[in-house]
Amino acid sequence: MVTRLYTHPIFLEHLTPPGHPERPDRLRAIERVLDDEAFAGLDRVTAPAGDEATILYAHPEDFVARVRDAIPESGIVPIDADTSASPKSWQAVVTAIGAANAAVDDVFEGRVANAFVAARPPGHHAEKTTAMGFCLFNTAAIAARYAQKKHGAERVAIVDWDVHHGNGTQDIFWDDPSVLYCSTHQMPLYPGTGAKNETGVGNIVNAPLAPQTGSDMFRDALLSRVLPALDNFAPDLIIISAGFDAHHRDPLAEINLSEDDFDWATGQLLERAGRHSSNRLVSLLEGGYDLQGLAFSVAAHVGRLMKG
Repeated sequence: MVTRLYTHPIFLEHLTPPGHPERPDRLRAIERVLDDEAFAGLDRVTAPAGDEATILYAHPEDFVARVRDAIPESGIVPIDADTSASPKSWQAVVTAIGAANAAVDDVFEGRVANAFVAARPPGHHAEKTTAMGFCLFNTAAIAARYAQKKHGAERVAIVDWDVHHGNGTQDIFWDDPSVLYCSTHQMPLYPGTGAKNETGVGNIVNAPLAPQTGSDMFRDALLSRVLPALDNFAPDLIIISAGFDAHHRDPLAEINLSEDDFDWATGQLLERAGRHSSNRLVSLLEGGYDLQGLAFSVAAHVGRLMKG
């Protein structure tokens, strides 16, 4: 059983304004680091076209239509202060969804041990009816719903270690006990959500971290809050919203993790996947804006996925 990597050239064609941190060079940095011979065993697959109907698993039809209508014929247009769209953005985001759903198929149908989707734009800030925070649609939420509808998963866990709280994922599953959402994130920081007392119907577990937090507090947050919640929930699938902007080099936050922390966290979630979900684990790229920090962290994450 291998680790599958999903990529596609279209992800480079979602364009953002000059100087924007969420830029195509992020994927180029990942591609370069994963070209090393240490990753020769990766099963590399071009992401399939997504089924636009699956977007409706997490977002209402009128919102989907508004995003589609906002895609320009040329240039770059703002969706909000931080979020943009360009002519190929629709194709990019739908292909990202297709890759995530295909990865769910892979782990439920036993084709791979686990999968990493290196796609953009990211998704975890997209709420039910709001595109924001560089995100148009919530890929992780759609993949979770897809696992339930296509494969009969009764319980799906989403673990989000992006340095920014996944307000969108929390919003979508706020009152749904069939999906567990766990997040470690810096607080205070954009988008301003993610306090410990935000618990939904008992299915939301937030572990906010103070600025300048390092490895010890991050690992303690997983060991004391996230991992016990996973054990109690016993998911049929674990989805990681894998942002790497908690790395100490990242310019958008003040958490001081290293690639070793992402290696360790990946191992902890693989162990829970083995314990509860027949090893079913899918990881989706979210943030990470220093190219070196991102590349080294993804290498550590994917390398650990390959070890199983």
